[in-house]
Amino acid sequence: MRKLIYILFFISLASTAQEKVEGIVLEIRDNKEYPLDGANVFWLGSNVGDVTDFDGMFELPFQQGRNQLVISYVGYKTDTLTVANPKKIRHVLRSKADLDEITITSRQKATARSFIAAENKINISSAELLKAACCNLSESFETNPSIDVNFADAVTGVRQIRMLGLTNPYILITTENIPAIRGARQAHGLSFIPGTWVESIQITKGAGSVINGFESIAGQINAEFVKPQTDDPLFVNAYGALNGRTELNTHLNTKISEKWDTGLYVHGNYRGVKNDQNEDGLLDTPLAQQLNVMNRWQYTDSEKGFVGFLGLRFMTDDKQIGQTDFDPEEDRGTMNAWGGEIDTKHYGLEAKLGYVFPNIPYQSLGLQLAYSNHDQKSYFGLRPYDVKHESFYANAQIKSIISDSRHVFRTGLTATYEDYDEIVESTDYSRVENSIGAFFEYAYDDLEDFTMTAGIRADVHNLLGTFVTPRLHARYTPWEKAAFRVSAGRGKRSANIFVENQSLFSTNREIIILDTEGEIYGLDPEIAWNYGVSFLQGFDLFERRANVSFDFYRTDFQNQVIVDWEDTNSIRFYNLDGSSYANSFQVELDYSLTRDLDIRTAYKFYDVKTDYLAGRLEKPLTPSHRVFANIAYETPLNEDKGSQWKFDLTYNWLGEQRYPSTDSNPIGFRRAEFSPALGTFNAQVTKVFSPSFEIYLGGENFTNETQNNPIIDPENPFGSNFDTTFVYGPIFGSNYYIGLRYRL
Repeated sequence: MRKLIYILFFISLASTAQEKVEGIVLEIRDNKEYPLDGANVFWLGSNVGDVTDFDGMFELPFQQGRNQLVISYVGYKTDTLTVANPKKIRHVLRSKADLDEITITSRQKATARSFIAAENKINISSAELLKAACCNLSESFETNPSIDVNFADAVTGVRQIRMLGLTNPYILITTENIPAIRGARQAHGLSFIPGTWVESIQITKGAGSVINGFESIAGQINAEFVKPQTDDPLFVNAYGALNGRTELNTHLNTKISEKWDTGLYVHGNYRGVKNDQNEDGLLDTPLAQQLNVMNRWQYTDSEKGFVGFLGLRFMTDDKQIGQTDFDPEEDRGTMNAWGGEIDTKHYGLEAKLGYVFPNIPYQSLGLQLAYSNHDQKSYFGLRPYDVKHESFYANAQIKSIISDSRHVFRTGLTATYEDYDEIVESTDYSRVENSIGAFFEYAYDDLEDFTMTAGIRADVHNLLGTFVTPRLHARYTPWEKAAFRVSAGRGKRSANIFVENQSLFSTNREIIILDTEGEIYGLDPEIAWNYGVSFLQGFDLFERRANVSFDFYRTDFQNQVIVDWEDTNSIRFYNLDGSSYANSFQVELDYSLTRDLDIRTAYKFYDVKTDYLAGRLEKPLTPSHRVFANIAYETPLNEDKGSQWKFDLTYNWLGEQRYPSTDSNPIGFRRAEFSPALGTFNAQVTKVFSPSFEIYLGGENFTNETQNNPIIDPENPFGSNFDTTFVYGPIFGSNYYIGLRYRL
């Protein structure tokens, strides 16, 4: 039994104390303790309570005069605890005699919105990630309507994500709250995090916390990795697809001593099959191979109040793109055939240390350190592009209270160092960025209906100057099972124009930078304000739980680096002169139609417009309308064998998308003003044979919806009209895969 597994939650940076009762609720499966999410915890005789999250955690205000705390879950014996004062609780629920313990697993919610957090936060568990192949982080959002996923071009296989109408660079993407996908890792970085390494994902809409930096504009995506202490001693995932992609993932976890645990995580993928289903002479998917290794160490000393993590990573990734008859050994640097290679090596180190004062449990210290070295060498036809990015990140903070636990604050310092060695064709754009900043975040909780988080940070940056970043999130509960939220915040960032628009190299457009006075590429930093309101309502429909949510967010840019594709012969970069904004509206309904059948539907509307040199236009290749639906069904467990079937079906419909202008092209190479609408279906069936072994079979885009002629002038890739960036939908068509998971 992993008796130290839950200490993390009591000595983490998020721990609170005094006027709250908080803790963890557990269940026992296979003689091991696991967090139980969805359990009800409430004061007897009142409507004050909470529901445990994915980690089994709960918190609720301590009420004078009440000391009977009820903990219940369907299929488990209800327990009533006597709690005479504010404290932390660790409690194991026992199953009823006539039910198998593992039955409960099928009823846990894979995705949930928080009713109590000040931020508009969505939690995605590992159960949700298993609904699709989820081979890497870029593919982890196929079953989530808040994140859009699309290909950046028709040859490199790079997937970009979009939230609130804005793409990756405007989203702060962290791993365990350390900024991760940024700088030179923006284009391919999401595909460098294997899906099996991810334990859960938290999506925060709107400006993120000031603790994590000043760059977040549209929101934050945080991926939590599996922990050596809680992961299976042995886990194997094998995957193979008809498009030639094969993968193997292996986790090996060992307890070294009472305080030390370690895990070795190895990921490898390979695609050696040349696919050209549309017969345009270019590969639909790149040839690729990747080796990715991570070694994590976890230290826990509950008596002294310490917990720490140390992670070491190494990755090598090689891709070949271009015409099907391109041979790098013979054709590199020639016009014999058009092609390219993208070879990347990455290694890094991350360390985290948390400490809770034994005699002052509401006060804690935290330290985060990260170093990475990312080296990409690439060429696209006759266009070379190399970038090496060495970075260092440090964050130190203290958390405590003011007067009592209704008033909690965090304050600390952040330091960053970024060294870019970047060669674009023959031009050197190397630079060094560094910053140091201080932050203060105050959280208020009236223990009933209102919570608020207000933060401010001040940073001194060698290229962006000295500036202040304010952020605010607030939640109010006007009635039962409701949460009304508002947020506002400012973000500032330096645009890495070539990394973030790497698909430009798969064209023959001329690169033009119109402004030259700024500190980075001659351009000014991007600055934007984000405002949002959201409403979440839970209710019962035909005695089944349901949630409906409404979100509206607006992002206003004070300055933006405009990426202008409207001239077919060039791509132009310049500072915003006028207005640029993104409006995002989403309505979502989650409903458990039966005990084993869940449906999730959503409609999303984007209004994203920018003042270009040609006037105010919709952002290219951004659908104004999207419809999403997901149906998940699980059969009851076989009580003797622990076997089960799982079925998942996802539908995505995208409305028309504006193409960049092609009016100056010859008639045969022009595109319509808008792309057609399209809808795609993905499905997966999983057969669970036992708690240790399962097989999954899936189909992506099984209705074979494909985009016709995604590449302009593919017969003449060295000509002036060649362009691979007009991608609005699937290129490959249907793809089917099979895989297995084994855990010990």
